[in-house]
Amino acid sequence: MSLVEVNHPLIKHHLTRLRDKQTPPAEFRQLVQRLAALLAYEATKDLTLRPVEIETPLTRMTAQNLSQRIGLVPILRAGLGMVDPILNLIPTAEVWHLGLYRDEATALPVEYYSKLPQTEPVDVALLVDPMLATGGSATAALAALKRWGVRKVKVLSIIASKPGIEAVQELFPDADIYVCAIDAELNSRKFIVPGLGDAGDRIFNTLRE
Repeated sequence: MSLVEVNHPLIKHHLTRLRDKQTPPAEFRQLVQRLAALLAYEATKDLTLRPVEIETPLTRMTAQNLSQRIGLVPILRAGLGMVDPILNLIPTAEVWHLGLYRDEATALPVEYYSKLPQTEPVDVALLVDPMLATGGSATAALAALKRWGVRKVKVLSIIASKPGIEAVQELFPDADIYVCAIDAELNSRKFIVPGLGDAGDRIFNTLRE
């Protein structure tokens, strides 16, 4: 297991606008996409390659292609905001959706949709969700991926809480976690503090006072 808090000036810059409550939804979506691309760049450094013969306009040469099947697994709905920029980096990736929501009374995850097949798991799964708060949704999704048979899973979240990270590490010590920032705590409603509020509402412009 590895925990990587990606330290980069661009990430810190974009996080400032992402956290700001005055940032409008259109800009918020763009910021999520930029940060997702930076996270994915870091999380895919160890993907394996295979040699391929190609012909350039000048000569033949041996180049390299990805050798593994990559799966993007967004946790609905907020995770959808991270999919397109990662697909731009890995156009051959497969996208498999998991629908989980947090019961407001218990703060526990409830699965309402799963598109994961029963056979032929991908080699590497990138589980994406902008916020890793309690860790409940992430651990439920990781359990589903394990049942599918995925051997290598990387969790990509823009902001994570320390309790959420600890929950994932305790139950799934072999999962790698990549985040842009780690916040110290959760409030009484299980929101990350200082955090950025509800990522799904801010991405999809459904926030109501």
